Amino acid sequence: MDADTSLCQLTEPEIMASPYRFYRELRETDPVHWDRFLHAWIVTRYADIVTVLTRFSADRTLSPEQLDGMGLGALKPIMEVVARQMLFRDPPAHTRLRNLCAAAFTPARVAVLRGHIQDIADGLIDRFIGQGSADIVADFAAPMPAIVTAEMLGVPVSDYELLKQWSIDFAEILGNFQHPPDRIARVVASVHDMTAYFRAAIRRQQTDPTEGLIHSMVQAQVDGVRLTEDEMIANLILTMIGGQETSTNLISSALLTLLRHPAQLQMLLDDPSLVPSASEELLRYESPIQHTARVAHEDFSLGGKLIRRGQSVVAVLAAGNRDPERFPNPDLLDVKRGDKGHLAFGWAAHFCFGAPLARIEVPIALGALLLRLKRMELATEDVVWHENFGLRGLSALAVRFEAPGEHLPASRVESLTGNV
Repeated sequence: MDADTSLCQLTEPEIMASPYRFYRELRETDPVHWDRFLHAWIVTRYADIVTVLTRFSADRTLSPEQLDGMGLGALKPIMEVVARQMLFRDPPAHTRLRNLCAAAFTPARVAVLRGHIQDIADGLIDRFIGQGSADIVADFAAPMPAIVTAEMLGVPVSDYELLKQWSIDFAEILGNFQHPPDRIARVVASVHDMTAYFRAAIRRQQTDPTEGLIHSMVQAQVDGVRLTEDEMIANLILTMIGGQETSTNLISSALLTLLRHPAQLQMLLDDPSLVPSASEELLRYESPIQHTARVAHEDFSLGGKLIRRGQSVVAVLAAGNRDPERFPNPDLLDVKRGDKGHLAFGWAAHFCFGAPLARIEVPIALGALLLRLKRMELATEDVVWHENFGLRGLSALAVRFEAPGEHLPASRVESLTGNV
């Protein structure tokens, strides 16, 4: 492997279109690779990634002094929020935050949302099904998770477009290694607006309580301890983004993958009960979260390389999900694989606590699209991916289908997704 090989090459259009050959070459020739441009170790084998996610530190936010020293002082308002998010904390702080947030994000609350998700999916499809064509990203995959997230939070559903734009802005910081000044300014503005929005929503709970995650977070306590207002705001922002970007990206990329694998698509049409397990395989095959980072809190030997204390490590989840040592024939899409051991939801203490919602939302979305859009096909093979290293998703997905004389009743859709 060339010493100049870097994850920065993901910006090259041909690699961005399908980074998996690039990951495979890294995994086969230098699975623990020093990226001299990112000043970080790049880890691409499944077993090594699990070690990194289990043994290394998630607390990787930079202090104001460090940001100033790197000429990144403009990022300070963003890092103040990030530093309070459970994703970037280690125990015991992470444990306290996660337990409090999990106490609000209950299975019962997720179950209540189930019927709403079905209604949202049907309502969005109703808007374009008569046209015989659609941009699945703009018309369905982007608004659906945004509306679900608004309902989950307990804020006005009419605010969903605002929530979506904030989510897109903040995702650029979470997913990219480099941040152009013009984008930083926009994200800082969005963080300011999000903070004000959620602070006001939290305080409204005192006089006008409404069902939803915000109310549950205000009420949540574990052993008499509650979240502070700033902790609530930071983790509401994290939940909002996680609930939108990953679902949007998976719904659209999963549909693209199926349309490019017609035999696999036909299996789902022939046997709708496969949709939930197919969603897990699609998470593995085209991971919406491509990588995550950790920091070595002590010298550590991994893959024959010595990782020094304080050095950064980028665990390429998408590469681990294509590791043949863990998944036989990993580049083969198999909707019957039935393996939930993928890394798309993270691992160990930082396993995504919103996974139960995603495992309901995505199968319902895919099921509704596959059942209702008859004879669906790509309108063009020229698809464009977001310029985001870590959060892989499509900018648009144009499809054609047969416009029906009448809409299928929702009960037919429910028969496809009711067993998730």
